Amino acid sequence: MTIGQRLWRGVLRVFGWRLVGEFPYPRRFIVIGAPHTSNWDFPLGMLAARGFGLKISFIGKASLFRRPFGWFFRWFGGIPVDRSQPTGVVEQAAAAFDGGIDRILVIAPEGTRSRTDTWRSGFYHIARAAGVAIIPAAIDADRREVRVGAPIESTGDVVADMDRVRVFYEGINGIRPERQGLIRLREEG
Repeated sequence: MTIGQRLWRGVLRVFGWRLVGEFPYPRRFIVIGAPHTSNWDFPLGMLAARGFGLKISFIGKASLFRRPFGWFFRWFGGIPVDRSQPTGVVEQAAAAFDGGIDRILVIAPEGTRSRTDTWRSGFYHIARAAGVAIIPAAIDADRREVRVGAPIESTGDVVADMDRVRVFYEGINGIRPERQGLIRLREEG
């Protein structure tokens, strides 16, 4: 563990949080961060990423990358996507893995901090298109932990793959649990 990782973990400890689990090598995968229920999820997730020693990327709507804060989001690894072309978002995000470079793409599958009946399936389709694993990660507010699960390879059997995702998130509550929805993709029927 580097000095920087120890520092970031110390900052988390000051606020009463700890990190649980480890990320695999090589560093080419999609992290799904859930439940996404609070504005605090982003700064807590960024601290956790530094504590795990990760250089992450995330996709965001293109408007986030305009002035005055665009430089900030790019500095933190942001990749702007044009959501006005919904069929192109998966391709835009999967292209970030081109060339065999290490890339960790973090996605909040709910797509919002509000309660939803289904998760957006983009993370699943991006993982399939890029040929990378999905790693579930959670902000577990009850235990004050940011935890990481084992890699899940997307097999194309959406229900079976999502069953493995649901097992990881069972019993985990976000910062605002009343905003948590079902862990389910529209494709599951």
